[in-house]
Amino acid sequence: MGVELADIFRSHGAQYREKFGDRMPPRHRQAMRAIEQCRTEVLGGHVYHCQECNEIQYSYHSCRDRHCPKCQNDNAQQWLEKQETLLLPTPYFLLTFTLPAGLRKVARSNQALIYNVIFRASAAATQLLAGDPRFVGGQIGMIGVLHTWGRNLSFHPHVHYLVPAGGLDTDSQTWLAARKNFLLPVKALSKIFRAKFRDALRETTCFDAIPTAVWKQAWVVHCQPVGNGLPALKYLAPYIFRVAISNNRILKLNNGEVTFRYKASDTGQSEVCTLSAEKFIQRFLQHVLPKGFVKVRYYGFFSSGLRQRLSSLRQHLISVQSTSSPTPNDAQPELETSQPQPEIPLPNHKIRCPVCGQAMKRGHLIRPTGRCPP
Repeated sequence: MGVELADIFRSHGAQYREKFGDRMPPRHRQAMRAIEQCRTEVLGGHVYHCQECNEIQYSYHSCRDRHCPKCQNDNAQQWLEKQETLLLPTPYFLLTFTLPAGLRKVARSNQALIYNVIFRASAAATQLLAGDPRFVGGQIGMIGVLHTWGRNLSFHPHVHYLVPAGGLDTDSQTWLAARKNFLLPVKALSKIFRAKFRDALRETTCFDAIPTAVWKQAWVVHCQPVGNGLPALKYLAPYIFRVAISNNRILKLNNGEVTFRYKASDTGQSEVCTLSAEKFIQRFLQHVLPKGFVKVRYYGFFSSGLRQRLSSLRQHLISVQSTSSPTPNDAQPELETSQPQPEIPLPNHKIRCPVCGQAMKRGHLIRPTGRCPP
């Protein structure tokens, strides 16, 4: 078995916590403890018995922390299946809003505030521009997902939005289709996003800590067509429930240093990075979200309170398509993203015997021996 994130925390976590003490957010301590205890006797579990060959296996409970690389696997598939029921039979676009480098230091120290502002400012900017009759001319729907890391665990906050190519007129009855392969002008959208972000932070205590050059530079906003939306959903789903690094990317822990692999964004080639254990833990923990933070948000006619209207709109568009002449399915474009598309694991709740492969029978309960994660 290779090195896991939990091994690094168990070996160097105590030293890290002792060094940074009260400067560590409580949520970071909770996440570390949960990952260290995940699937160990501390959390308890069950004994499984193979009735064919009498093999005995111990299965310990998971911590269920959303930052643990061992947990949350099945949730991605379940989320994807639920979102597919919301998809409209229309082309889709993937919008990406990236936080400038000059803002990232402030964002790291004020995560709850900055992440909420990223969502609010980007969603408001998009809806404002979409309301212009030159583009859509009505209310649009948006499914937004926060993503905070780069491939080498760097701090790189950005929000992805899956957006249908059209919107609802002011009467909430008429569908206004957007132009083919064009949703909104990204340069104009970037300026509106920057202005709304600045206005939202102007009255906060962290505004003076932001370099003035940030408000003068161009902010990065990207928009690309993604076919019927399903490819983008499959891309987004794993990132909602995965963490900044998976255990299979960690190559070794040796002499207080952690080596892991990642794919370079410029070349697409596999690279290797070696960091001190302290630096590695620090990079990982900067992606631990504030307690209770919602990283998936719905806007416009995707909002939870408008699902009945969304269902009616979906049926209307399906009926319109069924009466029009059939056209060949367009090839789905590849996503131009800064992250590789991971596979979504399928649920598998049966424990198989490692000796004969037969399904094992669950036996008695193993009681927890320590404090369980919250």
